[in-house]
Amino acid sequence: MRAKKISTNIPVDDIASARTFYTEFLGLSTEEFNLGWVARFTDPDSGAHVQLVTGDKTAPADSAMSVHADDVDAAYAEAQGLGYEIVYPLTTEEWGVRRFFVRAPDGTLLNIVQHRE
Repeated sequence: MRAKKISTNIPVDDIASARTFYTEFLGLSTEEFNLGWVARFTDPDSGAHVQLVTGDKTAPADSAMSVHADDVDAAYAEAQGLGYEIVYPLTTEEWGVRRFFVRAPDGTLLNIVQHRE
């Protein structure tokens, strides 16, 4: 698998309440998207970003990070072949991504994702 980008998923109680700290203090002023339960804030110059998550909409648990894969189907097959625990199966979500959750050997839960073109 090739990771194109990795986004830290920060658990928050309320995105609107957390927004000011990340946008004003940290300068992550561009809201790339906000689905109500997940939002990404980015620095327009550096590209540094975070994702704030109140609770995953469809998966049974929240991931620590989202890894944007070049080929999510191949990554899913590779994870299965290597015997890694699949926590959420390969799914095409209504908001335009194809993804699955895999648990790393250290216990970290990762959201492996690819946006539909």
